[in-house]
Amino acid sequence: MSETPSEDAYALATAPVKIVAAPELPYRPPRARSYRPGIALIGAGGISFAHLDAYRKAGLDVRVICNRTLSKAEARRDQYFPEAEATSDFAQILRRPDIDIVDITTHPRERYGMIESALGAGKHVLSQKPFVLDLDQGWRLVRLADDEGVKLAVNQNGRWAPHLSYMREAVRAGLIGDLISCHVAIHWNHGWIKGTPFEAIDDLVFYDFAIHWFDFLASLIGDGARSVFALRGQAAGQEVKPPLLASALVQFDKGQASLIFDGATPYGPQDRTYVAGTKGSLLSVGPNLGEQKVELYTEAGVAAPSLTGSWFNDGFHGAMAELICAIEDGREPLNGGRGNLASLALAFAAIASAHRGVPVRPGDIRRLDAAGALQHIA
Repeated sequence: MSETPSEDAYALATAPVKIVAAPELPYRPPRARSYRPGIALIGAGGISFAHLDAYRKAGLDVRVICNRTLSKAEARRDQYFPEAEATSDFAQILRRPDIDIVDITTHPRERYGMIESALGAGKHVLSQKPFVLDLDQGWRLVRLADDEGVKLAVNQNGRWAPHLSYMREAVRAGLIGDLISCHVAIHWNHGWIKGTPFEAIDDLVFYDFAIHWFDFLASLIGDGARSVFALRGQAAGQEVKPPLLASALVQFDKGQASLIFDGATPYGPQDRTYVAGTKGSLLSVGPNLGEQKVELYTEAGVAAPSLTGSWFNDGFHGAMAELICAIEDGREPLNGGRGNLASLALAFAAIASAHRGVPVRPGDIRRLDAAGALQHIA
């Protein structure tokens, strides 16, 4: 007769953990050695303030701000880069030899043609997320960038949120061995969208918010996901139209992931990420996206790195800086368009699964409705 298992075997008790020094990892936005490209920002509405504020603080060279309504371009120019030119002529920007990178922040409907034109003109491109709403169009843009010898990157700024960046680099460095799981749980109040254009997006949480964590997962597993099963629903007490509850289970080779989004939590917000591997685990927890404490658990003990920076605006600096360094080094950007298609495949699959009630294989859903009624899956 076998002995009764100990409390440790049932996970009812844990051994003391030794505190060890945290490894130094390159989680901060990178810096080019000498390359200083001329940048044009296209689209002076919405999130453009975060781009321009980050670029100004990083000392980047923004030479043109372009918007269909010239007064908006002028207002952003006057606030962030007074020496830059303000224009409404996108085509003229593409003819300028002093513009090396075009940062396109417009809505997806207009963005595909702009990216295509910019790449065809020999410009490097940073695209706002979501990169595309059609995976086949995305691949055409990736191949066009290759053919033109230019770089195409996506502003997945969450990749340079200090806690997510440190965790990613720890996994890439092999500090936790082979990946077993990744679990994200975010509880916050997204009711701020009431009365804004965001309220018209039916699959808002998966499409506009969770894309950062689908991208984080893809940065760990690449295109290794095998299936996605997702749910969504209205939360008790929510006052906005789109469902604010969303969750997704992702299966990948010899591992699993879960993403839980409680978007109608009025009190006690929390953001928690746990990544487990065969040789260690990573934990990040805090009350919001900007205040996070990271811990690395290995056989040696637990390390708690003292991280600097914040998602806003290190994330936006990081997305552009990584593109600049990739151009300088002649390599694929960490946030390259090719890799981002795996992130979008996860998001598309989750949206489809939440509507169909069945698991969906990433890549099977090739496109979403470009009109913004994302409940219609093609």
